[in-house]
Amino acid sequence: KPSENNTSTYNGEPDSTERNDTSHIISEQKLKPDLETERVLEQYSLRPRKEEKKKEEIYSEKKIFETIKAVEKVPSKTKDLEFGGRIGTFMLIFFLPATVFYLLLMCKQDDPSFMNFPPPLPALESLWETRVFGVFLLWFFLQALFYLLPVGKVVEGLPLPDGRKLQYRINGFYAFLLTAAAIGTLLFFQCELHYVYDHFMHFAVSAAAFSMVLSIYLYIRSLKAPEEDLAPGGNSGYLVYDFFTGHELNPRIGSFDLKYFCELRPGLIGWVVINLAMLLAEMKINNQSTPSLSMVLVNSFQLLYVVDALWNEEAILTTMDITHDGFGFMLAFGDLVWVPFVYSLQAYYLVGHPTPISWPVAAAITILNCVGYYIFRSANSQKNNFRRNPADPKLAFLKFIPTATGKGLLVTGWWGFVRHPNYLGDIIMALAWSLPCGFTHILPYFYVIYFICLLVHREARDEHHCKQKYGLAWERYCQRVPYRIFPYIY
Repeated sequence: KPSENNTSTYNGEPDSTERNDTSHIISEQKLKPDLETERVLEQYSLRPRKEEKKKEEIYSEKKIFETIKAVEKVPSKTKDLEFGGRIGTFMLIFFLPATVFYLLLMCKQDDPSFMNFPPPLPALESLWETRVFGVFLLWFFLQALFYLLPVGKVVEGLPLPDGRKLQYRINGFYAFLLTAAAIGTLLFFQCELHYVYDHFMHFAVSAAAFSMVLSIYLYIRSLKAPEEDLAPGGNSGYLVYDFFTGHELNPRIGSFDLKYFCELRPGLIGWVVINLAMLLAEMKINNQSTPSLSMVLVNSFQLLYVVDALWNEEAILTTMDITHDGFGFMLAFGDLVWVPFVYSLQAYYLVGHPTPISWPVAAAITILNCVGYYIFRSANSQKNNFRRNPADPKLAFLKFIPTATGKGLLVTGWWGFVRHPNYLGDIIMALAWSLPCGFTHILPYFYVIYFICLLVHREARDEHHCKQKYGLAWERYCQRVPYRIFPYIY
């Protein structure tokens, strides 16, 4: 029977399909009794010994495969430490918030050049405002309320190490529509949304403080979690490392999944709201009746990206963030602080540094973004459709390398061009988001530089994971598809 989990990978592993599952399950049910019967008959048969040896090899491979599956279910300590191990993760806990605050302070300068380091530092007491923290909490719990609404379908995630499958309600796009209605109501009653721009640093500090408190809570509760609930990548036994990477895989309060909620809701939808606030602030500060063309492009491109993520929300269930990484400081800070306050850097920059562009330039940037989005979306869709129904006649042109797990590695289509074509599309879009800011300063291009580093690191993780999972089949795949992200370059 084909897999009932129709989730698809969003920015995740390439290539998995359930094509060989039916034959694999049937052979698994019938192979052992048939072999026992034939062992008796073969004692008196005239068949060559070569055939007997072949059957024994098949039976031996079957036993090895069952043993491997049994071992995979036993949680083990994390041995391969990432991010520089204990020392590296300890430094990142301080370095990541400092980076966010530095970028925001630089954007407020008349000359945001990296040569003007360090920027004027504000007094510590001026970084905190209780009212702003209250607004942040209101936003967070409003999104939690939308998450709990009984709308949208309920799907199962991938099997956990103990065989369980958690259920998830897919209603992120509905939450986005409700949020848009709420923001529209506030604007109708003339609520000044540029308040977000005026207190942007306060909101960033509030989000960072909240993410730290949330991370401490997550680690404390993980100490009482059963062994089978711990994250494969965050079970090292070192306090700082497990605190950073996340000790528990799927922390839940009842049916409320904290990690899944934070992945797409408060930060990603907040990113769109922040961009809108920057657009309104630009109009007010510069006395414009309409927003600048640069600001419209940045808002439109990033809105498309967020809507695409929420529309394809189910796909996140097969990503490494959900299936492998625990929920600790890395994801909590990334989801609640890094995404909304760093990804909106271009819009924040344009408020204080207007950059006029011509219509032909705007058209060229739009075409570039469309090319990136086409690669990104078509690559993911091609893989997801192949995963759901590999027998679809429309996908007959796709070829794959079979693996011992019963799955296949695509070697044609987008996935035969480079190993991670969705990452290539991501990087092209990131460049298109920065180009409307011009070339006066490198600060607006921090996002695309960071994104390349992130995806190269993520690609290396995927390579390591796939090599362990698929073995020789992965080596054959790498020979067929030598380029990882950038064709003819990397």
